[in-house]
Amino acid sequence: MTDLSRLTLEQKASLLSGRDFRSTKPIDAAGVPSAALTDGPHGVRRQAGTADHLGLDDSEPATCFPPAVAVGSSWDPQVAARIGQAIGREARALGVAVLLGPGVNIKRSPLCGRNFEYYSEDPYLSGVLGAAHVRAQQAEGVGASVKHFAANNQETDRMRVSADVDERTLREIYLPAFEKVVTEAAPATVMASYNKINGVYASENRWLLTDLLRDEWGFTGTVVSDWGAVSDRIAALTAGLDLEMPGTGGTTDAQIVEAVRSGALDEAVVDDAVRRILSLIEQHPSGTAGFDADAHHALARELAAECAVLLKNDHRVLPLEPTTSVAVIGTFAAEPRYQGSGSSRINPARLDIPLDAIRAIAGDVRHVPGFTVPDAVAAAAAADVAVVFAGLPDSAESEGFDRDHLDLPAEQVDVIRAVAAAARRTVVVLANGGVVSLEGWHDRVDAVLEGFLLGQAGGGAVADLLFGAANPSGHVAETIPVRLEDTPAFHNFPGEQGHVRYGEGVMVGYRHYTTAQAPVRYPFGHGLSYTTFSTRGLAVEVTGDDTATVTVTVANTGQRAGKHVVQVYVATGAGPVRRPARELRAFAKVLLEPGEERTVEFTLDRRAFAYWDIRYGRWVVAPGEYRIQVGENAARVVTEESVDIAGDVITLELSMDSTVKEWFAHPIAGPALMQGMTAGMTPEQQAQAQQQQDQLRMVESMPMRQFAGFLGDAMPPAALEQLIEAARAGA
Repeated sequence: MTDLSRLTLEQKASLLSGRDFRSTKPIDAAGVPSAALTDGPHGVRRQAGTADHLGLDDSEPATCFPPAVAVGSSWDPQVAARIGQAIGREARALGVAVLLGPGVNIKRSPLCGRNFEYYSEDPYLSGVLGAAHVRAQQAEGVGASVKHFAANNQETDRMRVSADVDERTLREIYLPAFEKVVTEAAPATVMASYNKINGVYASENRWLLTDLLRDEWGFTGTVVSDWGAVSDRIAALTAGLDLEMPGTGGTTDAQIVEAVRSGALDEAVVDDAVRRILSLIEQHPSGTAGFDADAHHALARELAAECAVLLKNDHRVLPLEPTTSVAVIGTFAAEPRYQGSGSSRINPARLDIPLDAIRAIAGDVRHVPGFTVPDAVAAAAAADVAVVFAGLPDSAESEGFDRDHLDLPAEQVDVIRAVAAAARRTVVVLANGGVVSLEGWHDRVDAVLEGFLLGQAGGGAVADLLFGAANPSGHVAETIPVRLEDTPAFHNFPGEQGHVRYGEGVMVGYRHYTTAQAPVRYPFGHGLSYTTFSTRGLAVEVTGDDTATVTVTVANTGQRAGKHVVQVYVATGAGPVRRPARELRAFAKVLLEPGEERTVEFTLDRRAFAYWDIRYGRWVVAPGEYRIQVGENAARVVTEESVDIAGDVITLELSMDSTVKEWFAHPIAGPALMQGMTAGMTPEQQAQAQQQQDQLRMVESMPMRQFAGFLGDAMPPAALEQLIEAARAGA
């Protein structure tokens, strides 16, 4: 590494912000090269010349792989890894040191305009996929930048809104995916988000960037800002933000130098940040390796087929036979929607058109462009099957703004309804970055294939799925609600007057719907196949006070090879906090030939049973009963076993501010308190006091400081203090 003693303060400060929009500053005299940072995560957006952060200017051609919304629905870390590996190769070939991604923010509301860049509403699923992507990308020599850290769950007012979220919710929902990626995959960089967290900008939040990220999780890489996210450079540097992007023309570099010269900033803080940036540059040098564009396009088609979700397939209308006459209806059949808008927008090296791919398989295909009802009805009535390509246009969802509703455009709904009334069979193929409402037409059609956004080869993948060359194996990673009003964040999204209150707490996504027993159109984890599967032989072995192993046997009981997603949930009422009805704690995607069965084993570690205890500021496993459930999805459990977990033995430390209930429940102080209260009573009075214990419920929430006045001489303050000391000594 470059010797810092050879660098002037001005040179060191220069390394802490970008040279321009996409690269760091070089120091030629010290042999420090520039490093290019480029958007991802589903492709390389390498811009030559004019650069921007909103996808407005073209970039060099690259493979556009399925975005995270699709990868999340694959439920397959191998899909995430193969994409990470491929874009790592392309990034090196294009001279990129750091590719910005993946995004692991939680889908708090289906309205978030950037949901297409995120995997899931579940932190465990998101963390597993994100870690797989990072490991594979960095194995190719290109650094990753897990983003957007943290609680960046909306686009509305994103540059300044304060995400007001309690500690338990942060720890259980919005931080675990980042934690898993950081601790298991060691990303080269972490990107600090635009928003504030409880009133403090993420880029200036020392608790977030240093106490949590570095000290607790052990992150040793570089913290980089989202583009333009720094409002106070000195505060950000002090908090732990190393690299400000993009460049500021030297303005903030001069502020750093001035702060050091004046004594307002310790130069050691500058040195630490510089060391991390130099390490980043040295570990991820610009590469020149090539890649096989044809192979990557074929890979994109293969993986896209893994991601699409067959939501509905009545009468087994799918897969279609090549001899079937097909009416293909809708703009998206010829002009596909395959990625989101904004900073992740890729200039695809090539693009598969769904209509062309269908025509390459089927002999009798008629296309009706647009969404004109008479033409669509005429074509549908004359065909064996009508396939309507519907979804959201680019203008409906993008980085920079959130959606107002979940509805498809009205003209599309009109066509779907009319076609369904006229056609023998109707299939709807959807293309959208965030979930859309299926209401008003869902029950009228025979099949729904939710493609989300499938990348440049999605057109071929859709044809493969429609005609059975590929078997659908995707499962939704986000609940599809019946109504927007049913979503847990409805009353608190996107906030007001600079604040968004995370009032739903940990009850995000399926955690809310399953706990409230609220109806949904399709639950988290739902997905159909062209074959069938069975589950049996669930066994759970407790392997410690807070760990267990789970084995279960799954079988392909149908006639086609297919992939089955085994979903393991944990349910409990143990502990002093409200727990969701169930939480995803393990999963695996298993390929099975017809008639094949396989036993799958999972390890449930401490975190699978833990909740975040705000009193102790740590993860706690409450002793009690835990139900290990294998679910077809989050709403339907197919088998379960109960086990007793010893958990953590924690005795609450008492004080005069502890409640009466806490005092009487304490194993040492409780009996002593009762004995002291009844010491002067006759046997008859003691028996009566025991019988009247239920009356204590009226005062059980009263702090002992107030309740002591009712005890009088039976338990004077000095005696209570002695009990506090005895309880502390015996803990």
